[in-house]
Amino acid sequence: MLSIIVVILVAWFFPQWGTKESVLPIETISSIGVSLIFFFYGLKLSPEKLKTGLRNWRLHLLVQLSTFLLFPLLVLPLRPLFQTAELNTIWLALLFLAALPSTVSSSVVMVSIARGNVAGAIFNASISGLIGIAITPLWMGLFVPATNTGYDLGSIYLKLLLEILLPVVLGISLQRYGGKWAQHYSKQLTLFDKSVILLIIYKSFAESFDANIYSSVKPIYFAVIALLVVVLFFLVYFLTGFIARQLHFSIEDQVAAQFCGSKKSLVHGTVFSKILFAQSSSIGIMLLPLMLFHAFQIFMVSIYAGRLARRVT
Repeated sequence: MLSIIVVILVAWFFPQWGTKESVLPIETISSIGVSLIFFFYGLKLSPEKLKTGLRNWRLHLLVQLSTFLLFPLLVLPLRPLFQTAELNTIWLALLFLAALPSTVSSSVVMVSIARGNVAGAIFNASISGLIGIAITPLWMGLFVPATNTGYDLGSIYLKLLLEILLPVVLGISLQRYGGKWAQHYSKQLTLFDKSVILLIIYKSFAESFDANIYSSVKPIYFAVIALLVVVLFFLVYFLTGFIARQLHFSIEDQVAAQFCGSKKSLVHGTVFSKILFAQSSSIGIMLLPLMLFHAFQIFMVSIYAGRLARRVT
C-alpha cells in the first residue's frame, strides 16, 4: 500500500511519463507483464489441491455467489443516487469493484492463519479469477455502453483470452516442467506481480492527472466512496457468515466462505481496467474504490484472522 501511494505521487508530479505521447513504452511493458503474471499463475496452480477442494460444492457455491452476485446486487440500488455524468462514473467504479473476482494470495494466507479450510480457500480463490474473466465484463457491459466509452464486449473478450486465459492455460500445461521452479521462486514472482501492478496503476493515474480528471471530483465524493466501501465490506462479510451458519457450515468452512467471499482482487482489477476501459481517460477513478477496498479488507480480515486463530478448538 505504501508503494501504491508513492506511485500515485509520482504520477501526480510526473504524469508525462505515463501518457500516450511518452517515449517510454509502458503500455507494451505492462501488456507483456500481465501475460507473464498469469502464465506464472498457471504454473503455480496445483491440480491436486483443486481436485481435493472440488467436493465441497456448497462452500464453492456460496463463495462464488457472494463474489459475483451479492456484491453487485448491493451496489445496483445505489444507481438512482448517482445521476449526473460525474457521479455515474463513481457509481461505475463501485460496480467495477463489486464485479471483480476474489483475491488469491491474501485469502489463502488469512484462511490459513485463522485455521480455516485452506483447501477450499485455494480452490475458490483460484477458480474465482477464471470465472471473473467471463463474468466481470458482462456486469460492466450492462451499464458502460451508455457512457459512450467505446466498450466493445467482443474485443474485450478477445484481449482477455489472449492476455490472460491463454497464458494461464499455457502455464498449467507446462506445470510438470516449471511447477516446482515457480513454487521455489514464489516470493520473487510475487514481487514481479506487484511491480507490474504498480506500473499499471502509475499509467492509469498519470493519464487521469494529465487529463485533469480529478479536478471535478469534490472531496465529499472521496469521503462518500470511502464510506460506501467500508459499508460494502461489512455487509458482505457478515451476510456471508450468516448464510454459512444457516447452512450449518463447520467453523473452518465458514472462515473460508467469509474470507474468500468478501475479498476483491487488486491484481485482476488493475489488469481488467486496462482492458475494459482502454478508451477511457478516467481509469484512475475506476480504480479508486478498489484500492480503498483492498487496503481496508486486508486490515479488517487480518484482525478477524488473528481473533479466530486464538479460538478454542
